[in-house]
Amino acid sequence: MDTVSDKVSVGVVTPLRAHFDQPLTLRSGAVLDAYDLVYETYGTLNAARSNAVLVCHALSGSHHVAGRYASEPETVGWWDNIVGPGKPLDTERFFIVGVNNLGGCHGSTGPSSPNAATGKPWGADFPVVTVIDWVHAQARLADRLGIDRWAAVIGGSLGGMQALRWTITYPQRIRNAIVIAAAPKLSAQNIAFNDVARQAILTDPDFHGGHYYEHGVVPTRGLRLARMLGHITYLSDDVMASKFGRMLREGNLKFGFDVEFEIESYLRHQGDKFAGYFDANTYLLMTKALDYFDPAREKDGNLSATMGLAEARFLIISFTTDWRFAPERSREIVSALLDNHLDVSYAEIDCPHGHDSFLMEDPHYHGIIRGYMENIKP
Repeated sequence: MDTVSDKVSVGVVTPLRAHFDQPLTLRSGAVLDAYDLVYETYGTLNAARSNAVLVCHALSGSHHVAGRYASEPETVGWWDNIVGPGKPLDTERFFIVGVNNLGGCHGSTGPSSPNAATGKPWGADFPVVTVIDWVHAQARLADRLGIDRWAAVIGGSLGGMQALRWTITYPQRIRNAIVIAAAPKLSAQNIAFNDVARQAILTDPDFHGGHYYEHGVVPTRGLRLARMLGHITYLSDDVMASKFGRMLREGNLKFGFDVEFEIESYLRHQGDKFAGYFDANTYLLMTKALDYFDPAREKDGNLSATMGLAEARFLIISFTTDWRFAPERSREIVSALLDNHLDVSYAEIDCPHGHDSFLMEDPHYHGIIRGYMENIKP
């Protein structure tokens, strides 16, 4: 029997798998002879195949964008609040596609997958992947699905970078790009945060040079610390203050180094939960993809010249409390688009949740996406 939430969501969904035998040459020069992409779809592709929308996931996301699994009803898609019937990404109008990127740990070929050459998991031998590699792989999936041109490509954070990359690499295959809480490249501070997180993993005694699968262990401590650090940067100071402040778990100081403050308890819980389902090698790959993203390098650092390749319409969204990818970084993208006289809308939303705002059900934020999508003719 359907629950109330099922009636406003896509309900029960099933992941699909596409196998590709055509070799994929990566930006690094490495070649994947064959690979799988796991994906999910929501809604119906129309006869003209003109209503398809690609949702690109961020660092810890996956293909499971919306709905739930019959075997795991509590596992709701990471963007379920925005995808579904009558929602901003309306499945009654659009055919939504979510893909787990190469190097991921949710079914697509990645470090934990078997390496055909050795019969063992790839581990550290899995090649470094970049945003443009993901976009090439997504384009092949679009070909497989019979989608010549996306009505829109949308994503937040690292997902927004993929949407931006689509407009440069395949300008004639995308009509609209919705780039949320993203940046044209990482700042030195962001690269530094990523490196500290990676060092936590790389120096974990259970990491074993990335081949921990063969040792039957997981670098839990390193991955836990990496997630704790990352989580701090995803939240705003105001949110942490309002949720936790300086609250003590037991009301008094213990004069020791165990958990005393509520914020400590929260971060450790988030770290433990993440380390229980995410792969450490994938975390390393995802953060490197973030570091390497800098499409302006192709035009001697000139972002305006790079964005001159684009033909799509754009919606760029930033959040006032996002200090990881601050609004001025989104405004750099807007400026480069305007330099090329492209059709661009920009919204800077006052939302308290920091970088994680793109995942939240904020009425103003959702209203802007809804309004933009309503003006797209499938």
